[in-house]
Amino acid sequence: MPHLIKNDIKAKMTFPTLQHMALTDRQIRLVQKSWRLLRDIDPQVVGDLFYSKLFLDHPEVRAMFPKDLKMQHQKLLDMISKVVARLDHLGDMNGEIKEMGKRHEGYGVLPHHYGWVGSALLWTIKNGMNKEWSPELEEAWTVCYTNLVELMLEA
Repeated sequence: MPHLIKNDIKAKMTFPTLQHMALTDRQIRLVQKSWRLLRDIDPQVVGDLFYSKLFLDHPEVRAMFPKDLKMQHQKLLDMISKVVARLDHLGDMNGEIKEMGKRHEGYGVLPHHYGWVGSALLWTIKNGMNKEWSPELEEAWTVCYTNLVELMLEA
């Protein structure tokens, strides 16, 4: 596994962050293949699993979200699907990803919240993948999410 680092913004995250690495072709394929298995599950089920984990571990962020999470579930899965589908050309989405970072900052999202979200996301994917989950898949998703967060924090 690549060398783990902790510095300035990353030091505030509880999610294991990696020194910036580009996703390898194999990691892109692993992330895309695993997401194909999960995206066909009802968004309410996946979203409920994710947000339940996030709010259980960090109840203080619950107030940042609407009472009814149905639309939030769909937004989360739509964004993940869009990013995963374009991993081969993620640079084309840099502007959109940075704008998403600005919006999240406006919602009150702090840098350490991204670590909490990353941990809940990996937990959700791991539980959805069950026996298909592996250290290699975990690393691929970690690199993918870390790169996304780095772009969002540049906003």
